[in-house]
Amino acid sequence: MNAQSLSPAVVMLDVAGLRLEPSERELLRRPAVGGLILFGRNYESPAQLRALVDEVRGLNGDLLIAVDQEGGRVQRFRDGFLALPSLREIGLRHDRDPATAIALARQCGWAMAAEVLHFGIDISFAPVLDRYSPSSKAIGDRAFSSQPDTIHQLATSYIRGMREAGMVATGKHFPGHGTVSVDSHHALPVDRRTAEEILADDYRAFADCIRLLAAIMPAHVVYPAVDDVGAGFSKIWLQGKLRGELGFDGVIFSDDLSMAAAGEAGDVIERASLALAAGCDMILVCNDREGALRVCEWVESQPISASSRLASMRASPAAEISELYSQDRWLQAEQSLRAFSSS
Repeated sequence: MNAQSLSPAVVMLDVAGLRLEPSERELLRRPAVGGLILFGRNYESPAQLRALVDEVRGLNGDLLIAVDQEGGRVQRFRDGFLALPSLREIGLRHDRDPATAIALARQCGWAMAAEVLHFGIDISFAPVLDRYSPSSKAIGDRAFSSQPDTIHQLATSYIRGMREAGMVATGKHFPGHGTVSVDSHHALPVDRRTAEEILADDYRAFADCIRLLAAIMPAHVVYPAVDDVGAGFSKIWLQGKLRGELGFDGVIFSDDLSMAAAGEAGDVIERASLALAAGCDMILVCNDREGALRVCEWVESQPISASSRLASMRASPAAEISELYSQDRWLQAEQSLRAFSSS
């Protein structure tokens, strides 16, 4: 049973720029708002990021603050941060030198998490556990490999590094977005493979890693052989497969309900309702202020309470994170990643 608290704080949303606007200060205090996700537009410099996070924490100390700091083309904070390789680059190294790649994955997981935690942010939504396919517009080089065994090896090491820094892991995009070509940001992908094919490959990559994950983010993809609605709105995928078959008891975050692929579920209120009913613990509504406000108003009018699972996502930074940039491990990671990028 999903344990509940007294707060309806189940919405994660975004803010417009480098500092909070007056209306955003009010928004972040709303009872429905439980999380904030930061984007590249919210970052200018380390000092600016520190000030923004401090201001957010001062307004609402209970907010879960997140970012997508995967590395490669999806890295929101760049200038002043380590240039992290894409997961695919790590996977390609694994093809030539598995031991070195596994060590590199751990180092990247630690360095990514350590930097994000250093600035007071709780989580980066990572790692991507989708299978690699060159035809995928949404995933592509965000994925380690096309092989579930390789994904498991590298993700295990990456998550170990994250945990050593004090951050828990979120696997995405369940049960697998990497083998469809359509980008769910712009249209609805439909994976027409048989259930047996999906479960043996893409789903298996998540199943192999499930005990390492504190959270899962489902894909805005329809798999007609299993269900006729997208995975993020599907009780079959979230309750039957993820909770029941895999025994997952962590947090389920919806992917952004403002993405074009989510439109198959109806307007933004219908999307929010279906995602929560399917089993999502927190719903993301980004880059759509009007939609986010509508969802907040709807949540606050409903008998909805926040899942106590969300507390497990709070950061527990290792002691050395406060003095990160003088730590030997940090300096070694910086040197190693520079050498890797030039090799």
